Amino acid sequence: MGRRARDRRRQLQPQQRRERSGGGGGDDQAGWAGGYPEIVKENELFERYYREQRIVPDGEWDAFMAALREPLPATLRITGYKSHAREILHCLKEKYFRELQHLEVDGQKVEMPQALSWYPEELAWHTNLSRKILRKSPQLERFHQFLVSETECGNISRQEAVSMIPPLLLNVNPDHKILDMCAAPGSKTAQLIEMLHADMNVPFPKGFVIANDVDNKRCYLLVHQAKRLNSPCIMVVNHDASSIPNLQVDVDGRKEILFYDRILCDVPCSGDGTMRKNIDVWKKWTTQNSLQLHGLQLRIATRGVEQLAEGGRMVYSTCSLNPIENEAVIASLLEKSQGALELADVSSELPGLKRMPGITKWKVMLKDGQWFEEWKDVPSNRQTQIRPTMFPIKEEEKLKAMNLERCIRILPHHQNTGGFFVAVLIKKSPMPWNKRQPKVHQKLPGKTEDTEVTATNADDGSEDATEKPTLAEDEEPKKVQELQNSDTEQSKKGVCGPPPSKKMKLFGFKEDPFVFLPEDDPLFLPIQKFYALDPSFPKMNLLTRTQEGKKRQLYMVSKELRNVLLNNSEKMKVINTGIKVWSRNSDGEQFGCAFRLAQEGIYTLYPFIHARIVNVCIEDVKILLTQENPFLSKFSSETQRKVKDMAMGSIVLKYEPDPEKPDDLQCPIVLCGWQGKTSLRAFVPKNERLHYLRMMGVEVFKAKRKEGESEGKTEEEVQCRPAQTEEGMDVEDKERDAVTKMEAEIDEESPHSPVESSAMEIENKSEDSDQFSTNTNSHISQESKDMNTNNVKD
Repeated sequence: MGRRARDRRRQLQPQQRRERSGGGGGDDQAGWAGGYPEIVKENELFERYYREQRIVPDGEWDAFMAALREPLPATLRITGYKSHAREILHCLKEKYFRELQHLEVDGQKVEMPQALSWYPEELAWHTNLSRKILRKSPQLERFHQFLVSETECGNISRQEAVSMIPPLLLNVNPDHKILDMCAAPGSKTAQLIEMLHADMNVPFPKGFVIANDVDNKRCYLLVHQAKRLNSPCIMVVNHDASSIPNLQVDVDGRKEILFYDRILCDVPCSGDGTMRKNIDVWKKWTTQNSLQLHGLQLRIATRGVEQLAEGGRMVYSTCSLNPIENEAVIASLLEKSQGALELADVSSELPGLKRMPGITKWKVMLKDGQWFEEWKDVPSNRQTQIRPTMFPIKEEEKLKAMNLERCIRILPHHQNTGGFFVAVLIKKSPMPWNKRQPKVHQKLPGKTEDTEVTATNADDGSEDATEKPTLAEDEEPKKVQELQNSDTEQSKKGVCGPPPSKKMKLFGFKEDPFVFLPEDDPLFLPIQKFYALDPSFPKMNLLTRTQEGKKRQLYMVSKELRNVLLNNSEKMKVINTGIKVWSRNSDGEQFGCAFRLAQEGIYTLYPFIHARIVNVCIEDVKILLTQENPFLSKFSSETQRKVKDMAMGSIVLKYEPDPEKPDDLQCPIVLCGWQGKTSLRAFVPKNERLHYLRMMGVEVFKAKRKEGESEGKTEEEVQCRPAQTEEGMDVEDKERDAVTKMEAEIDEESPHSPVESSAMEIENKSEDSDQFSTNTNSHISQESKDMNTNNVKD
């Protein structure tokens, strides 16, 4: 019976396939591509709306619409603060790009990647290469594998070009305290971290980045992105940006409110500037999206300027072209500030970037096409959808003083990018409703390392709450109605006052605690002795994620983030902070120290280590990275001599470039290693191994082949085995699966494109689950719950 049923199914399958594809072949299938119905890139309401708003210069409308219908070029950014950034750029230009110069695929010459003219030091590039083309040539496939592997190492970030603009306009210095209000998925956050570490000789910059996102699930993706950069100066938190709490810090024994020097306010938006990559926007676009989001955007921006320090700079940005989400929000914020804020003139910054000035006149349209030019024209039954803050300022003098033309709008056809909006705000004085600075006069008693301070409400219109152990998913903030009814009455009366307070809510699960090591903890003394740590080593900044039992991992944060953590543990939901510097080794105690060095934090630790350092030559480095557990006899005689009398255990392997050998790698390398009785090995994640080998000129490309085929090796194709998995890695297999699952779910939320996808997917959203390295350096304590996100956020 089962066999007959299978035979019937086999007979029906060809017929069913023909029916699903339109009943026939050839022309009947013209409406299908890759299994998805073709999306017509037309929207009459969209064209009517933006023609009327006049955001496009006269005579450029056809070019504007034509650009929107073209696929978006893929862009990449070379991580700027790494000491080997120049080596990566040299490798790209002299090796991979040179291979593409005269390459032809299917009779067509491959278009060369181009540097973004406005991005400093040629560290950002764009290309039109599609995934289909990449598969047709071994040279292109090798280029693609290079990009994927370097992205996982954190040396390259795949990010949309316009998305790189806001962090550049923040003008970050290494001592700045920075808040990223809506940070996920984290590409802009990564830029901010790079700017903090502009001087790689300073392991602990005085500044820090607090990266926030309302979506608990996307916070873990944000952790994954930030962790690639191995910085002790990043903290990921989970709050509603419109009610993010005031934090307090200890300043000379007193608690003071923390104000930020720089704030990035990249708010959720309707995303019609992303039509080139999210083509579903073509059929889903309506003015209703911007009307619903305007209130939320204004609340988030208002909360941002409240927490900005005087003289500080906040960048407001959206991936939308709509003035309701852009100029209307900025104009309302400026009007309420009564001179406390001003728009900065950034016309001289980022030379080479083509931009349009902000507009001063616009209209409001309902989704049915009905226009309104003034608030007084809106009927009462529409006043829940349309708010007075959506309309332009009518008083000419006040409007002129706002300088809205200083806003920046990026149009897609000017430089082959997506659409974008940026405004840079400077805070000259406290906000009118905050003229009296919040007073916190708590004198801190002599406190121990694990002191927890409960926060009090501040005088800035925000309300703080104590974290609950668990909050259900259905307690997500109401997305539309609650966020729209804040300032209507005040705007009617022309009264300027504080925005209505909104109670802070916490999401997801309670994280494992962050426990700082007490000064007298006996755990640290053997470590200090074994590695001969410098007396200046800031041991008070070491922390663990457990209060009981054996401490398996030791993490480290900067002194400034330690201050934030100790004084805000009850009011702030911290998802992740710190980098792993030591990991417990099951056999380590017999070698004098139970903790071995972790590669993730070696560049932070190295300046403080004075023992167990072995300088190796470039040939030794190649052996360490290509062989799993090589015998000591394979290394140079100099290396053998150095380790001969050294006790077994964890060591530091340091390569210093030789200026007299310009053909060799010209950037230093620091690796974590282990010395055994007769062998010497490196504990380095696989993708990091491949990165160093590429920089040394060793070809590590591995062509795809059938499973079971023998693995031949040549000098030009070194097949590196996967890096040894470090015992006690902070991420369990199920936690890595959780991150991969979350990435896949986030990808599913994006519209499916029936057209050919690009070689590098924007914002580092991986195309396959294997994009996530098995050595993901985040310490996740719980899988996050699903949360539906409908708003587009670049």
